[in-house]
Amino acid sequence: MEIPISQRLSPNTGLDLVRATEAAAIAAARLMGRGEIEEADRAAAAAMAAALANLELDGRLAMGEEVRAMATTPLISGTRVGTGDGPPADLIVDPIDGRRQLAQGRAGAVSFAAVTNRGALWAPHPAAYMEKIIVGPEVAPYLVPECLDAPAGWTLALVARATRRTVRDLVVFVLDRPRHAHLIEEIRSAGARVMLADDGDIYGALLAAMPGTNVDLLMGIGGAPEGVLAACAIKSLGGAMLARLAPQSEAERDAITRAGLDSKRILTCDDIVSSEQIFFVATGITDNILLRGVRLAGDRAETNSLILRCETRTRRLIFAEHLLTG
Repeated sequence: MEIPISQRLSPNTGLDLVRATEAAAIAAARLMGRGEIEEADRAAAAAMAAALANLELDGRLAMGEEVRAMATTPLISGTRVGTGDGPPADLIVDPIDGRRQLAQGRAGAVSFAAVTNRGALWAPHPAAYMEKIIVGPEVAPYLVPECLDAPAGWTLALVARATRRTVRDLVVFVLDRPRHAHLIEEIRSAGARVMLADDGDIYGALLAAMPGTNVDLLMGIGGAPEGVLAACAIKSLGGAMLARLAPQSEAERDAITRAGLDSKRILTCDDIVSSEQIFFVATGITDNILLRGVRLAGDRAETNSLILRCETRTRRLIFAEHLLTG
């Protein structure tokens, strides 16, 4: 889509946006390992909302926290963010991806946010769940819509051929949920290995799309808002994604039907985010494969963040030290 110059996002937008994930990560890290999921949600969301208010954007949240949050949150769909003195933009955020990991003091909790041009994000309200297959740039040209309905072994064979490896070399990221029992059995029967995770849908998508992680693809059903956020990252990395709404209850199925959403339509990254002007940012909360977690010491905090810019395929890793006040 052609973007007028007056509506183009600044090249520094990613550096501005990462302050929001840094703030959320620091707030959440203070509650790491305390078993207080709701309290951590509230603290991270409040810190992120305060940071987003300072962005030089006329922004709004295309999808908010109301679908997935376990506590009252200021980050609901349609919320205006930014100073209003900047280009119109849509944002999608997740202050804590990996809530259970954070509460238990385990690896894999990350704070995420993405921004793109106004109207470029597909926002499937009120859908809560989405089926996904995600691969990196090497496999992206070979991923076809048929993969979403094919047996897992067929897709794994396709990935193996694309990467010139055997199926038994592959690692598949899957959320550890009862609904995935058959999928996990299929993957193992085909000879591939499974990386199970209690939580962390977006984190898993990044592992599948980035080189050097030892994860080759993500498969299974996760959150719909997380899927939209993941699409921003995957497109920025040059990977590929297939997605389809996957309601997990009759109430959700009825809600998406009333909203006019098609639960049979197979979507790609371009269907979910139509612009190339995408900035995707992440800050580690607890240590993980991609990012170091927050380090707290007195009046100082250290953070490790990732910034992706789709237009230039730039990937930046940032280590920052923050002076804490209040």
